[in-house]
Amino acid sequence: MTNRPDKQLDRRDFMIASVATVGASAALVADAGSASAQAPAPSSASPAPGVRAATVYTGDTIQGKKVVSALDVADLEPGRTHRLYFQGVEMSTGQHWYVSVTVAKGARPGKRVVLVSGVHGDEMSSVHTVQTVMNQLDPREMSGTVMAVTDVSRPALEGMQRRWPNAGRGADLIDMNREWPGNENGLTAPSRHAGLLFNRLLRPNADAAIDFHTGTTGFDVTAFNIGGMDIPAVKAMVELFPVGQIFDNHVYPGVLHNAFIDAGIPAFTPEIGAARVLDLEMVAMFVEGTMNVLKHHGIIAGPMGRTGKDVGVFVGNSALPVLATQGGLVEHLVKLNAKVAAGQKVAIQRDSFGEVVAEYVSPVAGEMTGQRSDAMAEPGNPLAFILFQKDGAEGTENYPE
Repeated sequence: MTNRPDKQLDRRDFMIASVATVGASAALVADAGSASAQAPAPSSASPAPGVRAATVYTGDTIQGKKVVSALDVADLEPGRTHRLYFQGVEMSTGQHWYVSVTVAKGARPGKRVVLVSGVHGDEMSSVHTVQTVMNQLDPREMSGTVMAVTDVSRPALEGMQRRWPNAGRGADLIDMNREWPGNENGLTAPSRHAGLLFNRLLRPNADAAIDFHTGTTGFDVTAFNIGGMDIPAVKAMVELFPVGQIFDNHVYPGVLHNAFIDAGIPAFTPEIGAARVLDLEMVAMFVEGTMNVLKHHGIIAGPMGRTGKDVGVFVGNSALPVLATQGGLVEHLVKLNAKVAAGQKVAIQRDSFGEVVAEYVSPVAGEMTGQRSDAMAEPGNPLAFILFQKDGAEGTENYPE
């Protein structure tokens, strides 16, 4: 059997299982005003966009690090690194989820760049990338500020799983990267957590932002960046990474980098290989690119490292999903980053007897950007994503970061 779809999926068709539970809380919150909140308003008012909000210390200390419920990096001493905990949403026990915050405050004024990881709990290489960048910075030699948040979705990270285990209307799993900018009076803990972080920590301290991710559990991806190349400030940053692919697409509503953009802050999303592992080779490429971005903004000095031009970066605006039509064992015939011709066979599938039950071809020419790493698949599972350039902006497919 050959899989030859005669038309490509649109955004709505492409809400596969990994994103099918998206926005349950966001949709409810859209209809809920502040009167829906079932708890008192937080002690410090959320700052309006563009309004400076003073740092608020809770008086607590965790493992020697002070806790804040709001942060303005302008309040921190220049020329040194500060390590804090940000007080996020409460658990059902009444305790809080605390988020790790590292601020390298330059000796001289300058731009502020925010680095985020841990929005999904199974993405280890993204966390290590941010940690590595921060460990290379010397605030005494810097102009401006770099703030890193490495564990946004703490309960998901504790279980090394993609989604936040929410306990609202029975147990469910919520994708934090469909909740932004959140709602401090929202109907779920993840929505409130996103609102607290975005309003009191992330947005007030960013002139530019990078939200680091990897592929999800069961799916391997190559090294690439996701961003809207129609925004000059985003294009300038995305092209500074020595990675092989750029996905020129704004992707879904509710993702963190779009919340930043909606607030007037240029932002994008790197994708750093497979979930649940440290891919040190890929991490090094994204560290090099991030250091280039900091040089671009004048935060650190020194010559630029390698960029997309040096590695012959491939740019596409659409990621075509190849979906399984049968159940069985999957064998990939094309490697990640390899060029794919229209009509080329990219995978086969065998049943329990070892007989081939399906063959899958690409209807487009492009490059392989993602592949299912779980060896078994059932009908409807994505087997691969092919990055390609589609004429016109309408109907482009979105990779499920």
